[in-house]
Amino acid sequence: MSTIDALSVHDLSFQYNATEILSDISFHLQVGDYLGIVGPNGSGKSTLIKLTLGLLLPSKGVIKIFGTKTADFVDWHKIGYLPQRINSFNPHFPATVREVVALGLLSTKSNPRRITKNDEKAINNVLELTEILDIKNKLIGELSGGQQQRVLIARALINEPALLILDEPTTALDPEAREKFFSTLKDLNEHKKVTVIIITHDIGTIGKYASRLLYLDKQVVFYGGFDDFCESNDMASYFGEYSQHIICHRHD
Repeated sequence: MSTIDALSVHDLSFQYNATEILSDISFHLQVGDYLGIVGPNGSGKSTLIKLTLGLLLPSKGVIKIFGTKTADFVDWHKIGYLPQRINSFNPHFPATVREVVALGLLSTKSNPRRITKNDEKAINNVLELTEILDIKNKLIGELSGGQQQRVLIARALINEPALLILDEPTTALDPEAREKFFSTLKDLNEHKKVTVIIITHDIGTIGKYASRLLYLDKQVVFYGGFDDFCESNDMASYFGEYSQHIICHRHD
C-alpha cells in the first residue's frame, strides 16, 4: 500500500524579473523524515520554502503537501513555520512567553477567541517540551536569543503540526544553545513523528541530526541520505574531499 508523501516537489522552477532563481527542482519527503536544506547564499533555499508555503507562485512545476497541491491546501494548522529571525524582540514589547505561544492557538480559533483550560494544558506541555516552562511569565524582550528562539519554536509547535519548517533558526544562537535546539528538534522528529525541514548554514552540525540532505544551488546538487552523500565520489569531486569530510564528521 502506497503512502502519501509529506512533501513532493516536481519540476519546480521560479523566475523573478526574468532571473531564474530555481530550476527544475524535484524531490519528495516521506512522513517522519528530517531534511536539512543547505547551499550557498543566493542559492534559492528560502525561495523554495516560500513556494512550499504558497507565499510565492512557481513559474513552473507542482508542489504537494500531504498529497494536496499547495494552491488547494487548507489544513495550514498542520504546518508549523519559523521564518528567518531578523531582529530581536523589543525589550519593551509587553507580552509574556505564555502569551506569545498562546497566539499560535488563537490564530486557529473562530470567535470567540479565548484560551480554554485544555489550551492552557497544551501551552504548558509545549513549554515543558522546549524547556522554557520555568520562564512562562517573563516578558519576551527580557530573554536571551536562545530563549527567544525556543519561544518561537513553541509557538510553531502549539498546534501539534505534522510538518515543521524552519528557516535559519540557529543564526543568533551560541554553540551550546544551538546544540540544545537541534537536540529538541531531533526529539520531536523521533518521538512525536513530526516531519522536519530546516534551512541551515551549519552543515557540519545538521549532519548529526537530519536523516536527509538537500544541497541546493539554484538546482538540486544532491538529494538523499547523509550516508549516500558521504560515500559519493561525485560529491567528493564537487566539494573536495576535505570539505566532504567536514560535512560528514559524524561518521568518524
